[in-house]
Amino acid sequence: MYLYRDLPDEPPIPFDLPILHADEHIVVVDKPHFLATMPRGRHVTQTALVRLRRELGTDLVSPAHRLDRLTAGVLLFTLRPEVRAAYQSLFADRLAVKEYRALAPVRTDLSTTTRVADRIEKTAGDLRACVVDGEVNAISDITLAEETDRGGIYHLRPHTGRTHQLRMHMASLGVGIVGDPLYPDVRPDLAERPDRGDFSRPLRLIAHSLAFDDPLTGEPRRFMSGRSVLDGE
Repeated sequence: MYLYRDLPDEPPIPFDLPILHADEHIVVVDKPHFLATMPRGRHVTQTALVRLRRELGTDLVSPAHRLDRLTAGVLLFTLRPEVRAAYQSLFADRLAVKEYRALAPVRTDLSTTTRVADRIEKTAGDLRACVVDGEVNAISDITLAEETDRGGIYHLRPHTGRTHQLRMHMASLGVGIVGDPLYPDVRPDLAERPDRGDFSRPLRLIAHSLAFDDPLTGEPRRFMSGRSVLDGE
């Protein structure tokens, strides 16, 4: 049994958590912005994990990977303990192909795919990660796919999964993602809004698709978010 306490300073996240796919082994959701993947710190009940456990009526639901709280999009959970390791290994072993979409200022030379590769580290307790010297552990491919009157829509392909990796790599190219409260600069005006119940300025970053060969059946699987980086504009 899991017991969760309601926190008085935990405003409800007023967005749905659509289920994209469910079978006997997994459930795939389209996570909204601002909803944490799992309980951590002051985010307890307002998390995708707690919502799913309550909706499905089982405490066996477990995340196979994570998305940042501010990032929306495709998120996979397992439903049975005996299959959990198989699906988690897809991400640990980099066998899952993840594609993201981001809204950011237009930089036309990025219409040709650019690879960013560096070493990112994040110290527990620090808000921001940082680039340090050493062996590369963060690789992203970034492409400007479309220009709109609100900015450029970028296709992002991370080959690794460091904390804040895509946000940092976009900022390093001079095209920080719209709505980012941390990169390239800390913006308290954006960071504090959700704590006041203001969800009008989301980070324009979406985990657009997730593809892999099912570790149990070998079947190719691909799931896509129904969200757009222009939603709510």
